[in-house]
Amino acid sequence: MSFKSLNHFINNLKKKNEILVIKEFVDPVLQISEIADRISSQEGGGKALLFENNGTKFPLLINAFGSQKRICMALNINDIDDVGQEIEKLMKSFMSKKSSLYSKIKLLPELNHLSSLFPKVIKGKGECQEVICKTPDLSIFPILKCWPADGGRFITLPLVHTKDPNTGVRNVGMYRMQIFDKDLTGMHWHNHKTGYKHYLEYKKQGKKMPVAVALGGDPAYTYSATAPLPENLDEYILAGFLRKQKVELVKCITQDIEVPKDVDIVIEGYVDPEEDLISEGPFGDHTGFYSLPDLYPRFHVTCITHKKDAVYPATIVGIPPQEDAWIAKATERIFLMPLKMAILPEIVDIDLPVAGVAHNLTIVKIKKQFSYQQLKAMNTLWGAGQMMFNKILIITDENVDIHNYFELLKYILENVDIANDITLVQERLMY
Repeated sequence: MSFKSLNHFINNLKKKNEILVIKEFVDPVLQISEIADRISSQEGGGKALLFENNGTKFPLLINAFGSQKRICMALNINDIDDVGQEIEKLMKSFMSKKSSLYSKIKLLPELNHLSSLFPKVIKGKGECQEVICKTPDLSIFPILKCWPADGGRFITLPLVHTKDPNTGVRNVGMYRMQIFDKDLTGMHWHNHKTGYKHYLEYKKQGKKMPVAVALGGDPAYTYSATAPLPENLDEYILAGFLRKQKVELVKCITQDIEVPKDVDIVIEGYVDPEEDLISEGPFGDHTGFYSLPDLYPRFHVTCITHKKDAVYPATIVGIPPQEDAWIAKATERIFLMPLKMAILPEIVDIDLPVAGVAHNLTIVKIKKQFSYQQLKAMNTLWGAGQMMFNKILIITDENVDIHNYFELLKYILENVDIANDITLVQERLMY
């Protein structure tokens, strides 16, 4: 089942008793995040929170992905391993040798089904454009200031749409956005991000870069924007696969770029690569520390559109566990099989401990067949996307349950030869 809107998902959460609705006034400056921090830190992730009275006409939803049950609800699955198993089945059907014409013909329905899940641009306006504000003012939204030393208010759950100016290939990423004025934000593009690569291409061509920021809609959109996909793979292909229905997109009002027709909010604008960068931050980050101020591109807002009953989605990050821990856990299970089948066939299982903040601490179980195979696995993983940011990587053989940390620690203490079994890699990353 795909969700028609964030409200559709919220109603489902209500039916399952997975959300608390707060009707009393709560300030988006520090108060909402303080409550969300306490709730999301509860065992099991607590409940989703809907703040209906926040000083704006837009209800604010937070901690929507903050438990295993809700991440499964968001992705329309019964178990967190279901998607990985479906991907495995699909990959095996295409990778197996097809020796006869009949066996190849049998793949045609599967190919047709997959092609039906690819995103499609449709004519006309979408529900996300029911209200059009051509004199944009970001203060209409309950944008959070999350932590006391933050540099200001930040949009924390944006789906940032950009296009390669040469190929037209779309990218949807999640980059925090600090508010500087009613129509000006920062755009937190690190230099390894696809959005930044698009920015450099526009800079070479001396052109302004169209950008559209979507908020809400089917939760599969939000998850797909966080997923570690190959650079030229459209995130809405994954979203279509997850929701079992293609994503329909409409053209923005003031920018030559498309967004899903059924998202709740769209913030249209541009980045001018010729402009001076702006100092963004500090920001209370995933690790529980503040990331320091740094220079990033300016995003100029040209138009805001939204549904009449739009909901503003947000998240906070900080000392784990937080909502992002459950998103990372979904990624761990969903991408295990593609990782195994594409680049590391010896991998048996993977665990990304919550305390490691997604990729900083990674535990991998492999089927060992030759000496020093762990070195091959380590170097392969360090070359895979955001695993380049890994700080500690533990490789085990098949004799340990890597999800039982006490058993794992005991196994390490009993088996590790400090002199020979620890590999230190210096200056592996360039920040």
